[in-house]
Amino acid sequence: MKSDRLRRKSLDEMVDEHIGEVGSEKRDAFEEKLRLDILGQTIKKIREERNLTQAQLGELVGVKKAQIYKIENNLTDARFETILKVFRALNAKINFSVDL
Repeated sequence: MKSDRLRRKSLDEMVDEHIGEVGSEKRDAFEEKLRLDILGQTIKKIREERNLTQAQLGELVGVKKAQIYKIENNLTDARFETILKVFRALNAKINFSVDL
C-alpha cells in the first residue's frame, strides 16, 4: 500500500511548488534569469565554435574581455545593443519573439 508521502509529482507540479506558479512574480523572475543564462551560454558556445577568445570577441564588439565574461556568465545587465553586436561579430543569425 502506497503512502501519500510517496505520491509522485509531475515536473510542472514541482516547479509550481518550489519556484512559483506561472504568472507569479517569483516565477517570472526565475524564468527571466533562466533566459539570460541560456543567452550567455549560447554566446559562449558560438564563440568557442568560432575559436575566439573572450578578448578577441571583445575586440570585435568594442568592449573589454571582462564584459564578454560577464555577458557569458549573466553577471551584468548588458545593453541590448551590445548583445546584438556580439551576435553580429559571431556571424550568428538571431530571431526574437515578443509575446504580449
